[in-house]
Amino acid sequence: MDEMVTTLEAADIATVMQRLPHRYPFLLVDRVVDIRGDEYGCGIKNVTINEPQFQGHFPGNPIFPGVLMIEGMAQTAGVLCIGATTSEQPKSVFFLTIDNAKFRKPVRPGDTLEYHMTRTARRKNMWWYRGVAKVAGNVVAEADLGAMISDR
Repeated sequence: MDEMVTTLEAADIATVMQRLPHRYPFLLVDRVVDIRGDEYGCGIKNVTINEPQFQGHFPGNPIFPGVLMIEGMAQTAGVLCIGATTSEQPKSVFFLTIDNAKFRKPVRPGDTLEYHMTRTARRKNMWWYRGVAKVAGNVVAEADLGAMISDR
């Protein structure tokens, strides 16, 4: 019996930076792996103590802010959305919605965040995703996100 083989794509940091306008200190995805068109992708973020948010969140007890995990999920979804368009024009991705956000466990320097993004709907230039953030296989955050692509 023949098995169906699914070709998976990946986006290295150069591709991520080509698709997203974000830059340091607000680029929160190092690469995206296991890309299946705009249906699924897994963003990878290596959390390091050298990041500016740890100066104040929290001194002596560094914890990666939950809102930045949500932004990392959105950036991963943005890489998928923009990669699915055929236009050569520069695009921007904007949040439409953030729903059902939950934070389960703290994320600390040295952790590798995985943003598992699964498309739940698409209409014209709008996408909706279910995001689950994991560290070492454990869920640390989750949310439902909506995004819209704009030409500006």
